[in-house]
Amino acid sequence: MVYLCTGNSCRSQMAEGWARHLKGDVIEAYSAGIEKHGLNPLAVQVMAEAGVDISGQWSKTIDELPVRQFDYVVTLCGHANETCPYFQGRKIHRGFDDPPQLAATEKSEEDALSDYRRVRDQIRDFVLMMDDDLQRG
Repeated sequence: MVYLCTGNSCRSQMAEGWARHLKGDVIEAYSAGIEKHGLNPLAVQVMAEAGVDISGQWSKTIDELPVRQFDYVVTLCGHANETCPYFQGRKIHRGFDDPPQLAATEKSEEDALSDYRRVRDQIRDFVLMMDDDLQRG
């Protein structure tokens, strides 16, 4: 399974981290972006708060993935959904707010981190729910 967003800096990194942490025995998770924007340090921070270390992950494009065939491609933003290259397998779209974009309008660092935490938790819930769907076939 590959989680795909625009820059592979935040949402897809969180999804990969959650999938490996929560469902590593069921899901072989990767993440990628249409472009590379670098791993977002606030994403690393809020994932660490939840007990998931994504600091060893890195921002990469689809072409840099070690695997080329996936059972599932999960797009996490509208841009990735619209520009997703063709993959064999099932494509699923579930858009999430972009934490850096939300944080840019906040007045404090704590408010910005709250945006990251909210999206982090939404992605966790999605990963948990999605695994249930996969096991049912």
